[in-house]
Amino acid sequence: MNENSSPDDTKRPEMIEHAQPLVSNAHDLVPARPGAGLPALPSTIQLPSRRWWLRVALALAVLAVGAGASYYWWQRLQAQLPPGIAFGNGRLEADEINIDTKYAGRIAEMLADEGDLVKAGQVVARMDTQDLAASLKKSEAQVRQARRAVDEANANVAQQKTQVLLAQQEFDRATALLKKGFQTQEVVDQRQQQLNGAIAALEAATARVTESQHALEAATHDVELYNVEIADNTLVAPHEGRIQYRIGNIGEVLPAGGKVFAMLDTSYVYMDIYLPTEAAGKVRFGADARIVLDAYPKVAIPAKVSFIASQAQFTPKIVETQSERDKLMFRIRVRIDPERLRGRADIVRSGLPGVTYVLTDSAATWPASLQGASVQ
Repeated sequence: MNENSSPDDTKRPEMIEHAQPLVSNAHDLVPARPGAGLPALPSTIQLPSRRWWLRVALALAVLAVGAGASYYWWQRLQAQLPPGIAFGNGRLEADEINIDTKYAGRIAEMLADEGDLVKAGQVVARMDTQDLAASLKKSEAQVRQARRAVDEANANVAQQKTQVLLAQQEFDRATALLKKGFQTQEVVDQRQQQLNGAIAALEAATARVTESQHALEAATHDVELYNVEIADNTLVAPHEGRIQYRIGNIGEVLPAGGKVFAMLDTSYVYMDIYLPTEAAGKVRFGADARIVLDAYPKVAIPAKVSFIASQAQFTPKIVETQSERDKLMFRIRVRIDPERLRGRADIVRSGLPGVTYVLTDSAATWPASLQGASVQ
């Protein structure tokens, strides 16, 4: 032992030997910062990142700037129009009609496809009606049987009438002979009973005629019902329009109400736009409007206001300031006259973007570019 060595120094090699296993897995530790004298941190520990707060704040700022820019853009363009005219962007739309099955069944025939123009009443598909056809034949046979039953009942009535007539004559004859003393009361009573029986049989035959007629009517109604069901299994277009989607296919079994086609009703074409409070409050039902599509920028299609929303959209639930009230947007719908669309189903394109101009003042006049014209 060295004179300058302390007892602690003699134990240092042993401590180092025991300490080696503690650092044998040094790759699991992150090296400490040089000179810091701090223990290393495990590599699996990650400090929480705060950058997502910055991203959220940036996204909110972009949305706010976009909304303000849109409103400012609307006001700039509005200032370029004559007084009494408001405008809004939208897309040309047409009512969508689903051609559905009324009864459950299998599709037997498809007579239309996507993109086809169809007329009102045109057959577009047929369902399998073999079971209904068999039931119809059965009901028709029952109708024929009921008619024969009615004829038989009528013949029976005619026969019973002759029996009543004969019984009445015999009774009258016996009564006359009884008065002259050539007939007994017993015979007269017998003739009376025969007459009463014949009358009762006639009444029964008449009742059977009524019953047979009711049976005939019931069988006839069954035939009518099956004919209606067979007709309802022939799917037709309810309006003139264009087939947009073919949902079903031949051989598919559909439930009642199963969709086969989706078509566009080209007689109901409209565009929805959104106007701020100041402009929407001046719009009236039936007000004159013009639709200018991007595809036909030089054509102004005449239309009328058919709907004005009673509640604002794209706004907070509680509005307290005048500036926020000025930014309320109301949905306005303008519709093209169906008579103008008649015969023009081939040029109607749902989804075309464009601009709708609406008169907010009945005394205002359209500029020359919006006088109105129809697409050729």
